[in-house]
Amino acid sequence: MTLRIKICGITTLEDALAACEGGADALGFVLAPEAKKRSRYIEPEAAAAIIGKLPPFITTVAVVVNETEERLKQLLKVFDMLQLHGEESPEICRHLGRYAFKAFRPGPGFTADLLRTWPGDCCLLDSWVPGDRGGTGVTGDWAMAKQIAAFKKLILAGGLTPENVGDAVRAVRPYAVDASGSLEASPGKKDHERIRQFIKAARAAAHA
Repeated sequence: MTLRIKICGITTLEDALAACEGGADALGFVLAPEAKKRSRYIEPEAAAAIIGKLPPFITTVAVVVNETEERLKQLLKVFDMLQLHGEESPEICRHLGRYAFKAFRPGPGFTADLLRTWPGDCCLLDSWVPGDRGGTGVTGDWAMAKQIAAFKKLILAGGLTPENVGDAVRAVRPYAVDASGSLEASPGKKDHERIRQFIKAARAAAHA
């Protein structure tokens, strides 16, 4: 299988280039102000400066929470795609089409079937932690993820590390994997060796 790999929480050019050199397909830039508590927030202008120095064929993703549709369309002038990590409506997802995907956190009452009629053929599944939208390091629900991967291009997130991503890929067979906190040397700064280990382990499992 061809697995896509997204490294999220990029805040510096050095980390961005290390991820690209390690073999990442996509980079995530967190524009939601609540990410400041983990030092993963980046201003759009700073992200744009990094993007201008990236090699070709790297997909850039703005991670946003409950922005207006007008604002989202403005961000698409800088970023290739949008990761909608709040309570965005199906209508907004439908209007943005292939340029956006919705992130879900399977809390109480959530089922895989709820996504069958959601617009778009791609979505992200993160971990559910009460009062937190993501980046918690808590491992996600791989059994539910496998169900969703059967009918959506699933980006698997939530507690993925260099040590467990191989198991996750083999168990879920997702379209893509996404990691952030587990690849940090300190809040907001990446450990380049762990990035390489993560990508290597994910690719090995995908090709097994």
